[in-house]
Amino acid sequence: MTMVVGDMLRTYPADLGGVDREALERCIAECFDCSQACTACADACLSEDMVAELRKCIRTNLDCADICEATGKMLSRHTGYDANLTRAQLQACLQACKSCGDECASHADMHEHCRVCAEACRRCERACNELLATL
Repeated sequence: MTMVVGDMLRTYPADLGGVDREALERCIAECFDCSQACTACADACLSEDMVAELRKCIRTNLDCADICEATGKMLSRHTGYDANLTRAQLQACLQACKSCGDECASHADMHEHCRVCAEACRRCERACNELLATL
């Protein structure tokens, strides 16, 4: 886990309103890691000879990357916190990670980048679920 996420949370001058800092830190880091993995996986899929068969995977990768990045950014902002919006975003993120993880897992035997991406999606999905349970 990146130290920057934890450092930034520790330097936030106001109270985080009882949010579990460890779960928040883990979720932010996993969101950004998953976004990167999904972006790289989509790019790797585009380099495969069988790119036409990977269209759904590419689309799912890119959707998941965008949702994870947006979620990580939202979770990094605490001023004017809206718990309902945060819950909805976390639910969207964990669904995107589940869908992308399932799609990538179906290609993991043939493409190592899909295996790596599926694992990143599963970690992010778990982190979103863990944070949701604390809200």
